[in-house]
Amino acid sequence: MTPPERVAPPSSQAMSVSGRARWILLGSLAVTAVLYAIPGGSIAVWPLLLLSTLAHELGHGVTAILVGGTFHQFEIFANGSGVASSSWPEGAINTALVSAGGLVGPSIVAAFGFFMGRRPQTAKAAMAFGGLTLLIADVWVVRNVFGFAFVGVVAVLSLVFAMRASARANQHMLVFLATQLGLSVFSRADYLFTPVAHTGAGVMPSDVARIAEALWLPYWIWGGLCAVFSALVLVLGLRAYLR
Repeated sequence: MTPPERVAPPSSQAMSVSGRARWILLGSLAVTAVLYAIPGGSIAVWPLLLLSTLAHELGHGVTAILVGGTFHQFEIFANGSGVASSSWPEGAINTALVSAGGLVGPSIVAAFGFFMGRRPQTAKAAMAFGGLTLLIADVWVVRNVFGFAFVGVVAVLSLVFAMRASARANQHMLVFLATQLGLSVFSRADYLFTPVAHTGAGVMPSDVARIAEALWLPYWIWGGLCAVFSALVLVLGLRAYLR
């Protein structure tokens, strides 16, 4: 008689998934540390910086759509800056929300990446979804040559990776990218506390300055609130990923 197969209890299976998730996250952090430490690592970090800019500008546009407006276009520049152009129904709250949408965009995308990156199959679906979304955005709203090329390359690479690489490899890649966006919330936090933005299109009021102009209180208070919100979103994303 063949002995019955032994099936691990659900708690053991969950522990295995959680343990694997922790190792992937630690690996992503280790790779990031190496990139910043080795000579020439800044070259590899540069496109990761541009990814946070991409999430930022899309955050403005998507928020404009959510409040009933229109996302017209956006540009990304080689120095890591970007500019989005949108219109929305009049009102101080709408103006503040659209301005804040870019500031919290990277943390929201990072949290989504962590949530979807818990399991290989959902990570693979997220990579495909992200690639398709960026491909549509590239044709629809990107309006400068550098931005069009960068977003197009990211979109194609994401789609190819989703189709050709294993689900496990997609999980590693998605968590690595989510880690970079999560870290950018802190590495670029100085933008939350400045009244001006220096972009490839010139000097203009920063997002927090626009919020302060639309509502009340100093710009740095709104920057602090956006920072707290971003941190909370990241904590929730990591909690869902690691549980």
